[in-house]
Amino acid sequence: MSATPAPVAAAPAQRAPAVTRGSLVGLVVLGGLLVLACLLSLAVGSRSIPLGTVLHVLLHPDGSDASMIVHTLRVPRTALGLAVGTALGTAGALMQGHTRNPLADPGLLGVEAGASFAVVVGIYAFGITQLSGYAWFALAGAGLASAAVFAIGSSRGGPNPVSLVLAGTAVSALLYSVAQAILLRDVDTLDDYRFWAVGSVAGRDLDVLLEVLPFLLVGMLLAAVSASTLNLLQLGDDVAASLGLHPMRHKVVGILAVMLLTGAATAACGPVGFVGLVVPHVARFFSGVDYRWVLPYSALIGALLVIATDILGRVVVRPAELQVGIVMALVGGPVFIWLVRRSRMVRI
Repeated sequence: MSATPAPVAAAPAQRAPAVTRGSLVGLVVLGGLLVLACLLSLAVGSRSIPLGTVLHVLLHPDGSDASMIVHTLRVPRTALGLAVGTALGTAGALMQGHTRNPLADPGLLGVEAGASFAVVVGIYAFGITQLSGYAWFALAGAGLASAAVFAIGSSRGGPNPVSLVLAGTAVSALLYSVAQAILLRDVDTLDDYRFWAVGSVAGRDLDVLLEVLPFLLVGMLLAAVSASTLNLLQLGDDVAASLGLHPMRHKVVGILAVMLLTGAATAACGPVGFVGLVVPHVARFFSGVDYRWVLPYSALIGALLVIATDILGRVVVRPAELQVGIVMALVGGPVFIWLVRRSRMVRI
């Protein structure tokens, strides 16, 4: 009689790889890095100040040279970098989510072209020479250009992602062409304009930030409202509508948030490229594809990126400085090429 073979233990089931998800721990880590970057921004410059001295003069202003440098120059610069990075990172994530295009950038809505054109007109026709004046003209131009792109790229069913991109490209090309024609005819306008157009958080005081702050706050509020609906919109308008969502209404809210955030950031410091394009890819790598996590991750990473590049611009050619827009282009280009080659990171 043959022996009954012993039962073979079933092999443990192979678990599917877990999808990367955002977490509060990740947000806390990013927040800590951002606080450290802000402190370094207050300490590093043509004249370096020890962190202990920075903390002391922040809490107890004493009228010393270090106190004057920190409060008059570096606090406004750091606060503006924090606000601009947060706005552009959030706007980039919203833009890529609403267009379902991983290569979309907030500038595709014509915001930067409209702001640049309005600043040129303000300098050439109205003699505006103050940064506070640039901000209001840039806000108006960004709003009008975005509204034109939105109107051209929308149909009865609401804004079409492909049409928005095409309309934004056409409107941007037109506005940039007219602005360049004015600049070529007037050297004085070019001299004033290039100081704003280079993209810099230096030389701005808190008044500039306070002027655009209401637009930034409203934009962030609208972004928070649209975060949960973005996940459904990724399934397509028909599926989202069958689940009880009103696609057009939520697209309008999201695109309006992009207009306000990008327009206010551009008005405050000039055009700064690559933030809205690169940051959402990095955020999705750490947080996954749930936009309830992508948006806060993008906000913190955008702020961290702008402040870090501003610090880098202060030290690479010390005692001179490179503006954040220049450093961002030098850093953002290679980083974006690397991201594109890692196809897993650019897939939404």
